[in-house]
Amino acid sequence: MSRHALASASRRPRRRGLSVCALAALLSVAPLAQAEDDCRAALGRGWPPATENHGSAVEQLLAAKAAPQLSLTYLPARGAESGLLLIPGDGDWTLRHAAASERVAAWASSRNGGALQLRVDQEVENEEAPIPAPLAQRLVASWKRALATIVPEDRGAEFTDKDQLLFVVDGLRVSGLRPDCGAGELMMDQAGLLTEASNESASKRERRWRELEESLDELDRRLSEASAPPAG
Repeated sequence: MSRHALASASRRPRRRGLSVCALAALLSVAPLAQAEDDCRAALGRGWPPATENHGSAVEQLLAAKAAPQLSLTYLPARGAESGLLLIPGDGDWTLRHAAASERVAAWASSRNGGALQLRVDQEVENEEAPIPAPLAQRLVASWKRALATIVPEDRGAEFTDKDQLLFVVDGLRVSGLRPDCGAGELMMDQAGLLTEASNESASKRERRWRELEESLDELDRRLSEASAPPAG
């Protein structure tokens, strides 16, 4: 994943680390801002049609038997899948940025036509860093509140042949296209900060945590405004 810290990650220098990470490219896109009242995230509850087998295989591969409290998985239309995970621990939590070595979902041709294969027996490139437990817990709570706010319970995830994001936050599953406005865009900013922190030195990570706290303050403010009753 990439740097996308509130203003625009595209202005930051390129990060070291995983050689292939399509999620980094996705998060580094700086979309045009939209007014809050015109903002509607292309996200829905649950699995998009025809996605669960592929998505489940990728999530399990990247988690590698861990039980993340938060995961953000990127299923590109082409290329290798990748994701971010927050894994609880006894003290600090673990922040993991993981990418498959090759695309998990691959079409295998045969004389009889072919079939989709899920290549889960492969190496995964990981970058991991400790993240303070209070910050990780706050992130989980804020993301769950944001997703529950911007994605109504009766809006199911829709099929798309474009790049998809899979959010699973404290048991809440939301899927769809990359948010490009409002609270969803702030979440993408925060995902970019987490990605940067996953392969940085301890001193640089401290700066990321401060930026993340400030971004979470802004996210909470927006969510509070969105849920406040209209004046008058």
